[in-house]
Amino acid sequence: MLTNISNVLRACVQRNGAAAVISVRSYADFTTQATFEIKKCDVHKLDEAPATEVVMTRDEGLQYYRIMQTMRRMELKADQLYKQKIIRGFCHLYDGQEACAVGIEASINLTDHLITAYRAHGYTYTRGGTVKEIMAELTGRRGGIAKGKGGSMHMYCKHFYGGNGIVGAQVPLGAGVALACKYHGKNELCVCLYGDGAANQGQIFETYNMAALWKLPVIFICENNRYGMGTSVERAAASTDYFKRGEFIPGLRVDGMDVLCVREATRFAADHCRSGKGPILMELQTYRYHGHSMSDPGVSYRTREEIQEVRSKSDPISLLKDRLLSNNMASVEELKEIDVEVRKEIEDAAQFATTDPEPPLEDLCNHLYHNDSPVEVRGTNPWAKLKSVS
Repeated sequence: MLTNISNVLRACVQRNGAAAVISVRSYADFTTQATFEIKKCDVHKLDEAPATEVVMTRDEGLQYYRIMQTMRRMELKADQLYKQKIIRGFCHLYDGQEACAVGIEASINLTDHLITAYRAHGYTYTRGGTVKEIMAELTGRRGGIAKGKGGSMHMYCKHFYGGNGIVGAQVPLGAGVALACKYHGKNELCVCLYGDGAANQGQIFETYNMAALWKLPVIFICENNRYGMGTSVERAAASTDYFKRGEFIPGLRVDGMDVLCVREATRFAADHCRSGKGPILMELQTYRYHGHSMSDPGVSYRTREEIQEVRSKSDPISLLKDRLLSNNMASVEELKEIDVEVRKEIEDAAQFATTDPEPPLEDLCNHLYHNDSPVEVRGTNPWAKLKSVS
């Protein structure tokens, strides 16, 4: 019998309309599910560890593949639009790290909460944003998910709190969200993400302390992509065992390039939080293919050969594709069909993002409150002042 597909990933596919719905065809000779051996997690202050033998169904595999391909193509299109000067300002791309977002979302609920740093496009998508809304936000258009006023680093949707530009500052905010989860008693949790570059921030250790004292339902996740801006982790940290940094908080070190490893580790961590044991820390060992941001070519502090080696040996999409094909869970033609549909969705979104109007001038200082209360706040509408002067 087929296991249930994650509600999060089901919603992620369904919300984007017909272009994102997997066509279910009757392939009697396909394997409906298979068991996979995955890499064992390193553990800290834990008597148990996530499973190393896991089941993935054909439907789950196809959904994971589609979503990771969508995230990859969306970032490659953003790269193109930035180089054409259609996207301006900051732009931090997520390609190479797709297994982290998809694996996390496969193990939590849409009613759970998530907050991350400025490499946020992928999580905006898995949390409920559409490709069209994300691309329009990148180009500063009215149809963007933050109405064109947030840009690459500041995207939000229900139960997703950004997209935060200050290094490490989202971590105490995430603990505050977890405190609210505990206070309201809804058995919800907060996933709080940060990078290896933020891992030495003092506010993170203060947050560890508070979360442990109050037994907050928070999963701290360090996405270790090996470089904080242009500095390797070995040059930046005396200890690169980020999963042990919580000291008194239990931790896991996970292969962040394998969606099944991330899925099982997150499931384990979520069970830990929901059982009232307090926070847990995960380190996802991953890699970014682009530079830190679009202003960083990404090859002055690492070689092209290093990047190519990761692509050839550890690419998260290729790894999943090989599993699907080698276990007779999908055909090459079926995966190509998904690729074509994804490319069309991205192209349509890019077309919208380059033709949708920019926000009108009078909207630039609006939306101070979530319910758009008509409150006059002194000093927040310079355009009104300009009109009065003229």
